[in-house]
Amino acid sequence: MSYPVHATLGQSSYPRLTRSLSAVESWGFGLTAHISWTALVPAIHAALGSQAIFVWIPAVIFGMLLNYQVKRLGMHFMNVVGGTPNYATKLLQNYPGLARYAAIGYLLNWVSYLAVNTIVLRDLIKVNLEALSITCPERFLDIGFTLLPFIVAFSGTRALSILHLFFVIPAFGLLITFCVQGLGWLAFSGDSPGFFPSNWSSLGFVDWAKWFFFVTYATYSCETASSFVADSRQPTQTLHFLDFAAWMMPPIFLGGSWVMMRLATDPSLKDNAFLNLVAASQPFWGKSAAISVSFLLVAACLLGSATVVSNCPRILYQLALDNHLSPVFSVVSRRGVFVPALTLTLVLCLIYLIWGDVARIVAVGNIGWFVSFMLFHLGLWLRRDRPEVLFPRISLGILLLEVVVLLVGGLAWGWLNLLIGLLFPIGVMGIDAVIRRVAFPPFHPSWWMRRYRTRSVVIIKDSVVLQVSILIFLLCSALGVGWLFGVKLNKVATAAGENLFVVLLMSVAFVGVAIACWTTLPQVVAIAEAREAAEHLFTVAQDGILVVDDRGIIRQANPATESFFSVNPSELLGNHLNKWLPALVYYPDQWTKRSEQTLLRNGKNQILEVSISDRPHQDFQEYVVILHDITQRKQAEEILRHSEAQLRQEAKHLASQLVHSEKMSSLGQLVAGVAHEINNPVNFIYGNITFANQYIQDLLSLLQLYQQNYPNPVTEIQEETEAIDLNFVMADLPNLLTSMTVGAERITEIVLSLRNFSRLDETEMKAVNIHEGIDSTLMILEHRFKAKCDSLAIEVIKEYGDLPLVECYAGQLNQVFMNLLANAIDAIEESLVISHLSLVQDRGQIRIHTKLTSEKQVVIRIADNGLGIPENVQKQLFEPFFTTKPIGKGTGLGLSISYQIITQKHQGELQCISAPGEGTEFVIIIPLNQQAI
Repeated sequence: MSYPVHATLGQSSYPRLTRSLSAVESWGFGLTAHISWTALVPAIHAALGSQAIFVWIPAVIFGMLLNYQVKRLGMHFMNVVGGTPNYATKLLQNYPGLARYAAIGYLLNWVSYLAVNTIVLRDLIKVNLEALSITCPERFLDIGFTLLPFIVAFSGTRALSILHLFFVIPAFGLLITFCVQGLGWLAFSGDSPGFFPSNWSSLGFVDWAKWFFFVTYATYSCETASSFVADSRQPTQTLHFLDFAAWMMPPIFLGGSWVMMRLATDPSLKDNAFLNLVAASQPFWGKSAAISVSFLLVAACLLGSATVVSNCPRILYQLALDNHLSPVFSVVSRRGVFVPALTLTLVLCLIYLIWGDVARIVAVGNIGWFVSFMLFHLGLWLRRDRPEVLFPRISLGILLLEVVVLLVGGLAWGWLNLLIGLLFPIGVMGIDAVIRRVAFPPFHPSWWMRRYRTRSVVIIKDSVVLQVSILIFLLCSALGVGWLFGVKLNKVATAAGENLFVVLLMSVAFVGVAIACWTTLPQVVAIAEAREAAEHLFTVAQDGILVVDDRGIIRQANPATESFFSVNPSELLGNHLNKWLPALVYYPDQWTKRSEQTLLRNGKNQILEVSISDRPHQDFQEYVVILHDITQRKQAEEILRHSEAQLRQEAKHLASQLVHSEKMSSLGQLVAGVAHEINNPVNFIYGNITFANQYIQDLLSLLQLYQQNYPNPVTEIQEETEAIDLNFVMADLPNLLTSMTVGAERITEIVLSLRNFSRLDETEMKAVNIHEGIDSTLMILEHRFKAKCDSLAIEVIKEYGDLPLVECYAGQLNQVFMNLLANAIDAIEESLVISHLSLVQDRGQIRIHTKLTSEKQVVIRIADNGLGIPENVQKQLFEPFFTTKPIGKGTGLGLSISYQIITQKHQGELQCISAPGEGTEFVIIIPLNQQAI
């Protein structure tokens, strides 16, 4: 399988760190540098004596300023891990090469710290074992102390942070006690040699620069807590700890150095950390000085190593996210393990360990470290206009001083060390270039991500057996090791035995945690995560969750229950659940697994769905009750049931609309088509009647001339004249043409009425003459107004008011007129058939009245003098498919559609006023202007 040179994964696909650390756990890492003072102070004290204080003072001041600056940057870059070196890359983002060099230089110094700690611990054990005549396994100790923090780190951050915090608090407390108690003993004890020295030795600039360069190893690293801001659940609290770390520097670095300067004065002590610290603490600690100092030195080494394997992977991780290193270093497991980054850290540590001794490792590692802070201060000056930058001018002054110190102090430690220290970061950048280009699967993040996605999580169901087995193993091992060393210690009872006991105690503690990290701890973490997830669900659940005992007494209640019972969840505890849900019987084992209960709340019934499940324990029985509010669901079901009839009614209504729409559309098209087809021949006939009349008049004039000039035609002509009755034809032919003209004009009027009625060109609302629409409708129905053999003629009385143009859908309004007038004619004809009596004036009558009201409402009244409509029938007139006509004479849609057209389309009213025997009047009321509604 081939892999691209650059990972194709975007930053959004990289696994992100979870904020799993508490603020206190992140604070513990910020105290590591203070404890590391114990390893540095003997060397500078042996070299400078009382003048060492003048190196510590400016170094402490610069370190405190650095803490405040890093805190400000952390507030601005809250999601950036790795702390200072990764802040430097942000400040130097316009200079990516310098940014990468600064971060790697910082990283290499921390890696060197782990190698130094390993060597110091190995030498400490070696010295004590030789005093007991025991051969020291140097290689075993080198490998063991190097791998020990990595074993813990490969199991996750939480175990390492808790282990670190467990030992850093007593170690830091012991260190503060040493500094404060030592200063107090110097100031107030009668055996004190005096608080101030009697004379001060001279100090040259070269020596000052050399040792200033050396002590920044500790004073510049008190900002380590910032590396864990992105891991912290309370990042602001983590950054506030930098203030505390800054103000702890004077009492430790200055106060402790003062105690060492005044009490560890024997030249034979040289630069041995253990001997110098014992000599300084023995006056006020007495016999406990040796074992206390041993604890401090061992804690400094082991805690420093733990901080290295926590801090360095985060630096590499952020550099990869910012594209300064290969993307593979951005890979992090679900438990927060940086496997590629930890692997590179281990390789670099082994290089240091194999290559040199403590002095060379410190000198080389400190070169990149010092250059890193020079570039950091350069970045502050370049971004001096940014709000996250404090003291830019001071940063520039420190930068200039650091340049001089690097040249003078760095060369004082040896030009070869200076050269190697400057080139080492470039070498690491070369390693990164190789990783980017080599097609080796583990060098690419996609390989790790697939592995993390597909790897199954092994959970031992019965982890108690494993934990007990490991506990027995550890106890038996500890007993065996203790018995072996007890035999040796009894033979040689020296202080070395006590010191070795401290080393063994802390080493066994670390080893025990490492074993637990790979065995029982994953099970414990899984249980803790499951518990936290359950507690989170219990807290955030929208449904009410109650835990009751076997008597129904509430023992636990989640916050959601307050919305159900309107009381604080704490007030529910100790009460029986049937206090609020009376339908539940006393004992939960008799409760139905799922039921619906009614809860009276604020005067209203609330319906709850109650689900119950038992949860057996070894010693007792309890039940989990889940309350789900289904009030709205029940109301919706009730509304649904009540709305079925309405839905059926609306379905009928929709069907009627569809039928009417199709019917009227077809009718309108038919009417328009017939009118168009009739109009053409009628126009032809009507247009030629005038010419035919002229021609006939001319022919009649010609015949009259023949009769005058030839009064005695031949016999054949006389016979034909008599046969056709020529005189009658000449007299009747003009009358015939006149009648044809009247008929053609009548057909033209009918065609115009049909076109006005259909109004297919007026589907949109527009202003029209209402009276024209009524007249067109009357023209179409005119044949029904004439007298027939079985009925009299129907009189139409028009009482038109003065109406302006009315905004409406003209075609639809004409349909309403057609329906109402047709119904009026039917009513009159029906009344004549039923009564066999003549009505007023011996004929039916339809009255059409229009007017405009003062409210700009157009009122159209169509009244007939039929039999009228009973009141019970009037209530159903406008319902779809309701009709009083016999089968085959009506669809029951006319009035329903008319009602919809008036009320919905025109926002008006359609009323029916009728009484049996008094006729019927339909009143149409529509606004004059529809657009004003």
